[in-house]
Amino acid sequence: MAVFKDIIGQEQIKNHLHNALSTGKISHAYIINGERFSGKEFIAKTFAMALQCESEGREPCQECHSCRQALSDNQPDIIRVTHEKPGSIGVDDIRSQINGDIAIKPYSSRYKIYIMNEAEKMTVQAQNALLKTLEEPPAYAVILLLTTNVNSLLQTILSRCVVLNMKPVSDELVKNFLMTQMQVPDYKAEVCVAFARGNIGKAKLLAVSEDFEKVKEEALSLLKYVHEMDITEMIAAIKNISEYKLDVGDYLDILSIWYRDVLLFKATSDANSLVFKEEIGNIRKVAGRTSYEGIESVLHALSRAKSRLEANVNFELTMELLLLEIKENG
Repeated sequence: MAVFKDIIGQEQIKNHLHNALSTGKISHAYIINGERFSGKEFIAKTFAMALQCESEGREPCQECHSCRQALSDNQPDIIRVTHEKPGSIGVDDIRSQINGDIAIKPYSSRYKIYIMNEAEKMTVQAQNALLKTLEEPPAYAVILLLTTNVNSLLQTILSRCVVLNMKPVSDELVKNFLMTQMQVPDYKAEVCVAFARGNIGKAKLLAVSEDFEKVKEEALSLLKYVHEMDITEMIAAIKNISEYKLDVGDYLDILSIWYRDVLLFKATSDANSLVFKEEIGNIRKVAGRTSYEGIESVLHALSRAKSRLEANVNFELTMELLLLEIKENG
């Protein structure tokens, strides 16, 4: 299935694309900007299907020849731009897959559509090569750039594209989706919602991830015994998570949400609004022994550690600083 009504939230983007389809005022280039797993690919695929659909409506009919081809990723005029190097999209990728191909008219459809995921990985030279095409595109060309970081794109690229920013989906919509569409029990849905922070794709992944449950248990175990462990034991415990498919950012999110629960319980003494309700015994104990300033200090340290790891600062050094902060103030 790939229809606009299956997109959870993102009303602003849906309205924009519906209006473009209704009026026929299609831009030659769009940037869809949002977190990993937030649904950018689904939106791009749905829009591309609708543009090529033989019924020419606001929704892809999913039954015509073009839609059936698109559903099986076999539509010759919907082209996915790939890259060989995992870390970057180079100038040769742009020249061979877009610039050298775009002059050839569509094979069977009204448009020739290029979908590039991870557009933030384009080198400056690659972006400059793409700019030549964006400056004088053929009338039938539509380029969809999907990115997690719109700021990594040159201003000259941004000025020639319609930029569509993904918004966080409300917790209520995410929880409702997990419970009704995926039959996730409410207590588990609440934990997934807290972690996903408005990212529907991440919520879906967490809901079906066995690794998430294991990482959650290991993180909570570390918090229980952190004051009895030395640094080498703590770093060894954190290194264990490399066995799982989740990244260390998810692990730090678990710790952050647990400490937010501690802060909330310290302020309200109300267990009902906690994410980790089953941890109430430990949360009560930590809230009783820790000051507000100490909890805030740990939350700041967790946020700093996440930023450092995203900037590729040394893993062991970052975790050592974080764990010392938790041991001292948590």
